[in-house]
Amino acid sequence: MFLEIKDLCVDLGQFKLENINLSIEKGEYLILIGPTGSGKSVLLETIIGFYKENSGEILLNGEKINNILPENRHIGIVYQDHVLFPNMNVYENIIYGLKRNKELSEQEMDEKVKEIAKILEIDHILTRDVTTLSGGESQRTALARSLIVEPDLVLMDEPFSALDVSTQNKLISIIKKIGKEKNTTFLHVTHNFNDIWNLADKVGVMKNGSLHQIGSVFNVFSKPANDFVADFVGIQNVFEGKIKKNNQNHLVNVNINDNITLVSSDVEVCSHLEDYTNVLVTIRPENIIFSNESMNSSAKNILKGTVIDVTYSGPIMGITVDVDGIVFKGLLTRSSFQSLDIQVDKDIYIIIKSLNVHIMDRYSSFKLEKS
Repeated sequence: MFLEIKDLCVDLGQFKLENINLSIEKGEYLILIGPTGSGKSVLLETIIGFYKENSGEILLNGEKINNILPENRHIGIVYQDHVLFPNMNVYENIIYGLKRNKELSEQEMDEKVKEIAKILEIDHILTRDVTTLSGGESQRTALARSLIVEPDLVLMDEPFSALDVSTQNKLISIIKKIGKEKNTTFLHVTHNFNDIWNLADKVGVMKNGSLHQIGSVFNVFSKPANDFVADFVGIQNVFEGKIKKNNQNHLVNVNINDNITLVSSDVEVCSHLEDYTNVLVTIRPENIIFSNESMNSSAKNILKGTVIDVTYSGPIMGITVDVDGIVFKGLLTRSSFQSLDIQVDKDIYIIIKSLNVHIMDRYSSFKLEKS
């Protein structure tokens, strides 16, 4: 494992990081998300050495780095506000970190600056005063200064949040290219889920100084570990029910109320649970299919309800349906919305595949909330 954090605790008085455990392989891209004040930035700054941990270990490439000075950890960090030296031009900012390397000649350092500047498409502004740069140019300069020393790990704290969408997309494309070509390892904090879709191999979700879940993007967004994660990653359909196993079909029935039973393929999750155990069921809104008729489908869940609300969000429509007192929320494109002629008070069928009905053990799901 390239980066390992084991049982990390940091006590800053009014805020604590508690028992953080995570690992990243070489070349992986991990993104951390969570509400403001959840400890994401504190974790980054503890990894680089700006904060001292109270307990736990930080290992980089197998070496414990807890007692190594920040400048000797071989970790780069890029912040939202760029933090460039105002008394230096672009070239001088980028080369700054290299000057500590006594093994490089002036020519070698110059070649490295020009190489990274070309990759980041700022080779034409190397002589510019940094106070004249745009937001995108400043961020590329900060990124170049971090990458030029070839750090073992790059930490990024909301690096795109102050940039316009076009500039964000350009930088994302460049970072993906760098990550692939240089096998660079990234740990990135963001509030923008688009960064996850575009960059992440893994995602972690934090709240109140605890890491609630870490895993592949698919698992975290489709199979949340608890109700907080489900809510934060946008799973708007979270229901409580009781399970009844169906061993013959390798499926699990979840009774939501007297009239609604959802069928799930999450057999393994329920393997240790007895029948009629309380669980939570999650369904992502994009996994709900709408139809004006009861479809002849392999999907195990076909329910009839009434549209009670419609919301507009650009090209996407949010559809809320009441099914026997249980509210389901789904998404449609405008064209599908129009073709189905959806309107409030209209009866509609919702179809959900058993693979998209995910189960959480209700009691273990609250464990982190209570600790």
